[in-house]
Order: sequence, then C-alpha cells, then structure tokens
Amino acid sequence: MKRPAPASRRYGDFLLEIGCEEIPARMLPRAVASFRELLQEALSAHGLLDSAPVELFATPRRLAARCRHLALREPDRREELIGPPRHLAFDARGKPTRAAESFSAKHGFPVANLQVVETPKGEYIAAVRLAPGQPAARVLAEILPALIARIDFPRSMVWAEQSGPRFIRPVRWLLALLDGRPLLFSFGNVPAGAVTFGHRFLASSPIQVKSSDEFLTRLRRSFVLIDPGERQARIEERLQGLLEARGLRLRPDAALLEEILYLNEFPTPILGNFDPKFLALPEEILITVMRDHQKYFAVTDRRGRLAPHFVAVINLDRDRGRIAKNHERVLRARFDDAGFFWQSDQRPTLAARVAILDHMTFESRLGSYGDKMHRMRGLARWMGHTLLAAGHPSVSLEAIDRAALLAKCDLTTQMVGEFPELQGQVGGLYARAQGESEEVALAIDDHYLPASPDDPCPRTLTGAIVSLADKMDTVVGLFGAGLEPTGSSDPFALRRQAQASLRVLLDKRLHLALPELSAFALSQLEAQGSLPRPQEEALVAVLKFFEERARYIFRDVRGFAYDEVNAVLRAGLADVVDADARLEALRDIRPTEDFEPLAVAFKRIRNILDKAESAENWQLPEINREWLSETAERELYTAFLRLRDRVVPLKQSRRYRQALELIASLRPAVDRFFDTVLVMSPDANLQKNRLTLLAALLREFSTIADFSEIVPATKEPAATR
Repeated sequence: MKRPAPASRRYGDFLLEIGCEEIPARMLPRAVASFRELLQEALSAHGLLDSAPVELFATPRRLAARCRHLALREPDRREELIGPPRHLAFDARGKPTRAAESFSAKHGFPVANLQVVETPKGEYIAAVRLAPGQPAARVLAEILPALIARIDFPRSMVWAEQSGPRFIRPVRWLLALLDGRPLLFSFGNVPAGAVTFGHRFLASSPIQVKSSDEFLTRLRRSFVLIDPGERQARIEERLQGLLEARGLRLRPDAALLEEILYLNEFPTPILGNFDPKFLALPEEILITVMRDHQKYFAVTDRRGRLAPHFVAVINLDRDRGRIAKNHERVLRARFDDAGFFWQSDQRPTLAARVAILDHMTFESRLGSYGDKMHRMRGLARWMGHTLLAAGHPSVSLEAIDRAALLAKCDLTTQMVGEFPELQGQVGGLYARAQGESEEVALAIDDHYLPASPDDPCPRTLTGAIVSLADKMDTVVGLFGAGLEPTGSSDPFALRRQAQASLRVLLDKRLHLALPELSAFALSQLEAQGSLPRPQEEALVAVLKFFEERARYIFRDVRGFAYDEVNAVLRAGLADVVDADARLEALRDIRPTEDFEPLAVAFKRIRNILDKAESAENWQLPEINREWLSETAERELYTAFLRLRDRVVPLKQSRRYRQALELIASLRPAVDRFFDTVLVMSPDANLQKNRLTLLAALLREFSTIADFSEIVPATKEPAATR
C-alpha cells in the first residue's frame, strides 16, 4: 500500500528519444499510441507520474517522449508482512508464542514491534515497515530497455546480435535525460546519452542537449520539426502562399495528410503541373495515380474542378534544383500509362471479359472468379426476390443481375493490374463509358464498399445487394472450406467482411435473415462441388461468427450497453435490422419505473426454471385454470393472456417500444405472485402448473429481449419461493 507523496517531493524534466532508421509512416500513429500507454502505465505503477501528461512525438527517424514534471524518487511504501493468526501468535496472557517468535526471526523484525491487523480472514499479526522509494533514475534505467522493446509494431527485427532486443528498424542512438542528467542504460548495443541528431541531409552533426525544451528548440534549428502539429502548420502556411495567388485550392485528403506528416521531418510543399490533355481521363483515375502512387495532393480551381496541377511534399527546406520538374516527369509517365490502359482496356467490353474470369483463380478450394461470379448472381437474385416478396420498393432484378455479372470483370483489365486500388471504380467507369445504365455502373463502382470502418456504404439498393452478395459469398465460402479466423489471425480479413455485411444491412434497413442467406450461399457452394465441410457444421460456425461481429457493432460501434446486447441477441439475431430496432426500443424503455424490477423478476423466473427438474418432468401441455388456487396466480394468468393478445400484433408490426411498455406493465402482477405464491409447492400438480405458467411468461415475453440478461441497478432478491 502506497502512502501519499509528501509536500516536499521533488520533480524534474524527463526526456527519452529513440533514434533509428526510417520507420514506415503508416506504422507511426499506432506506435505513438502504444509508446504513450506503456510509459504512462510504467511511470504510474512506480508512483513517478502524478498529474503531468506524457507528451509523445514522432518522425520517420525517431520516437520521443517527455514529461516536464516527473517525480525524482518513488514514494515510500508501507509494507505489511502477514504472519500467523493472533490467537496462535499470543497465548491467553498476551505473551508471544513460538509462532510469533519464528515469524519475527524470519523477517528480522522485533517481536515487540509486531502489530495486529484486520484481514478478511480475521485478526493476524504483521510486521509493518516503510520501504524507502528508489531514485527515479535507477527505476527508469531498469524499466526502459524492456519498455522500448514492447512498443507495438506489426513486425520487428534484430540488428546487432541475434540474441539482442528487437525493434522495427535498427536503433542508432538513444537520448535519455532526467533533470538534465543522462540515464545509464543501453538498448541492445546502443548506450543512452545526451546527444541527438538533426535532419539527415540538412544538419547531420551531433546535438548536445540538457532539457526537453532545449531538445525541441535545437532540433527545430537543425531542420527537424518533431511535433506533427508543427509539421502540419508549416505545410498549411506554405500552401497558402503557393495556391491562393493562383486561384487554386488543395483537394482535402485527411488520410494522405497524416501519411505525409509521418514521411517527413521538415516538410515543404511544392507545386507541380501536368498536361491539361490528361484531364480527359476520369478524375478517379487521375486522383488515385497522384495520391496512392506518388503521394501527391490533387488541386482544384475555384469552381472545384480538377486543375492540371499537383502538390508534392518534400523533406527539405526548399526545392534546390529540379525537384518539381522530376516529379512532373514521373507523373507524366504514370498518366501516359493510364491513358493507354483506358483506351486499350475497352476494346473488349466488360461483358466480353466475363469468360476470362473462368481462368482467374479466386481461391484454390472455391474455384475461379467465374465460379464466384455465378454464386454472386445467385445470391443477388435470391436477395432481390426476397425483398420484392416482402414489399421492398425500388428493387430492380434486371439491374441487380447485370451488376453482379459484370462486377468482377475489371480484374481482367490492365488498368486494375497496374493500379489495383481502382478495382470496382474502373469497372464502374468502363460500364458507364460502354453504355450500361447508371444504376449498374454505380453498383459496380460501390460493390467493394465499405472496405474499412470509415468507408461509406454503397449509394444504391442495387449496389448494396451486389456488395452483400460478394461479401457473403467470401465469408461463407471460406468458412465452408474450413478457413475461418483463429485467435488474432485473420488472413482473409473475414472479420472486416462480416462487419461490412452487417453495416450494409443496417444502412439500407434490409430485412434479410442471416440463417437463410447463409444457408443459400452454402447450397450454391455445394452445388458447385466447392464445400469440403459438412453444410450444417459450416452454417453453425458462420452464424456464430456473425453473432460475434454483431455483438461488436452493437456494443462498440453503436454504443448499446453490453447487457442490452446480450438480452436482444439471446432473443434472436436472424434479422440484424430487427435486432437493431429491438435494441433501440430496449434502451428507450429501460429508464422507466417498472422495467428493471420486471427484469429482476424475469431473472428470478429463469433461475427457478433452471433449478427445476427437466422440463419434460413438469411441463404441462397447457396451463390448467382449475389448478390456479391462489388469487395472485389467477391475476397473473389473466394479465398474461390480456397482454399476450395485445403484444403479439405490436411485435408483428415491429412496434417494439409499445410492446415493451405493455410487458413492463406486468410488473405489479408478477410482484404479487412472488410475494404470496409458493412456486415449488408440495402439491405436484400445483407445482407443475405454476412452473408451466412461468415458462409461458418467459417464452412469450422474451422474444423481443431476454430480460433475464439485464443487470439491474437494484439487488436481485436472494430467496426463491
């Protein structure tokens, strides 16, 4: 147990920098978050971190952390060494026994100084002493090497000795200061010191520092802006002068900006140009080539139209020669390729490319992309017919089938071969250029969406159905082949695909039953001879997987309470949109007066039924009215029948809030029943009848949500009658 820090406690400035070879930009945000968490946890555990924040900085060549108010010593600790029970340590006259003397001698603690302490097991003797805290410099030297090795990277390497520590890139220097003094430790073959290094090309001489403020200042003078916020401010300031005078604007791209910030230590934007003839190509192609292949920002004019310019960000203080011209030359070559592909790819139409899919392997056990296309068409048609039968508006079976037929054809093009980021988009562009309907073109364009948690869902119903057909075929097919995720391994990104499927269902409010949809997908695989796993076994695994993903979406994305999610999913997840509506209703009704007491009662009902013998020993075909001997059970039975007749049509029309309000109104009758009726009556007939009544109550009124899963704020009654 740690005692509060004394008022005279001293604090100092802590600085740690890990200098290394260039770290990939995409890995740095995750590494920064991990580094912060590890440091805060370790410093707090040793009582060194009070309220001062730990600041983190990162560039491609370094990770750094500082805390300007770190305690210079651990707090003293009050230690209790528990010995034997008091009655064994002292005799009836209060004199120490042999047990007390042995404990005292073992720990080098005088018997006279032993204390009696209260524990959950009673009174025990204890040796209580103060352990002085260690100097922070010693603590940090001990914990930092292991902490650095634990920073989270997707992979790591050894760079000195095979038995040495691992890191994402070879570590070249360590700067570690506490209160102006170097910390004495090493990481691998690199000793910590008080020296850092500036920009690799603009200021490579060693820099001696004594504090974190001096560290930031001297790095800034050496062309290193270690704070990402400073790097962004420099880019924005220079862009203003670069673009505004020309009437140009940067096309916003937050993801590219973050990547650029972690690619450079001293970023400088420069403006480049390209031949306006390339504007005849679709914007999607031009922007993808600039963004994904060259890390350039697209530029628009005042009207928001793409302009024949681009912005590159270089890791220098200025363009010292022909840097912009070199970028222009590279981009021209990329655009020339794209223009050639645009022309040559369309000589065979998308429809003419369908046959080529038979010669492209999708997955060795699941056949070719041609096989997948046929399965997608079958699934898409099934969904279209199902939605039409349910009265869903705007279903075009012709557009759905055509889009599913052509969706994967752009995989056979040179454009996608060179620029794979454009798959789907290229298909949509070619479809539009070749006279396909706008609905079909949009569906092809969108059918990979959502590819990430931040992506939007498809814009149209046709696109949503084709997207679902693609994702469901992949998830169900790989489960059918026995390739489902295990632990943290998910090589086929099936968790992402399943979550995307659920998002599309929720976004378009599509009432499609997951068991039927999954079973149909499996039947298609079996018909093609591509189902190594027994169909029933695969279906059980698929539905369990979708329930796990739905639980994540409802709880961690949609923000529903965990017990509400448990209650609704226990009542069923065949229709994810319906489950979402039931969750909304449950959350709305939960704060009302009768809800939680009724939840307690339902939990009590389930406990009684679980503790009773097997249902076949007491379940009656129907409740016998003549055996309802108590007034409270007759009232409960009458209320049950009355509410059931009113709740059923509300559930059928999905008016779940009104249904739950009616169910909650049952609370007084349930309370009176448990107050006055003995469920486990000595009379076997009465007992069976009462258990059957409770089972009917639980069964009928738990189809929206299983109230027994709700964790109430009030305590559950301890006794069960």
